[in-house]
Amino acid sequence: MNLVIDAGNTHIKFAVFRRDVLLHVETSPEAGFADHIKSLFEQYPNIERAIISSVSNLQDYAADVVSVFCEVYVLSPRSKIPFKNSYATPQTLGPDRLALATAAFYENPKGNTLVIDAGTCITYDMVNDYGEYLGGAISPGLYMRYNALHEFTERLPKLTPENILDFIGNATESSIHSGVVNGLCLEIDGVIEQYKSRFQDLTVILTGGDAQFLSKRLKSTIFAHSNFLLKGLNQLLDYNKS
Repeated sequence: MNLVIDAGNTHIKFAVFRRDVLLHVETSPEAGFADHIKSLFEQYPNIERAIISSVSNLQDYAADVVSVFCEVYVLSPRSKIPFKNSYATPQTLGPDRLALATAAFYENPKGNTLVIDAGTCITYDMVNDYGEYLGGAISPGLYMRYNALHEFTERLPKLTPENILDFIGNATESSIHSGVVNGLCLEIDGVIEQYKSRFQDLTVILTGGDAQFLSKRLKSTIFAHSNFLLKGLNQLLDYNKS
């Protein structure tokens, strides 16, 4: 069994795999990390290896905690990967994007795949039909856009995502919802069209915490995979086990 730990900007995801089958997934804040690890190993004593992917400062502490229970691998830009990495600055490529590209490569090994991860940030990652990672884009995520409007203005309220009845907001709150939700959906649809104009038979995969909310509002045909990043991390752990 493998334990996958994805430490993102806002929370930590834990997943347990038996080979490529996802047995367990849970999300928690950073506080109480050691207790979560202990509980997982009580539930799944046959876990043999773990991988840690962190975009925060948690990885050293996490590795120390998990190493008490099993062998630990920390994902880094020096990790072995199954695809060709054509990113100009591979040392700056986040471990989350490495995992997404890995999952895309295995999901569609002979096709063009764009992965959109809708989390704290929106990331776009492209793997072509030659098995080559080309890069993509990074933009503010859904909640970051709401928070920015509140934090960087004097009077705009702090809101959370809601359905918009019309793209024309007729009050301050509905105008904010239109600007954020409608604006982000138009961005994603527009980016997808850009990629489709260059890559034939493009497969688009949407993942991340806000994927379900956004998928219903996009015009483009996409595949929503809520645990796509975790899947990629598990594949990287197996790929680096030697």
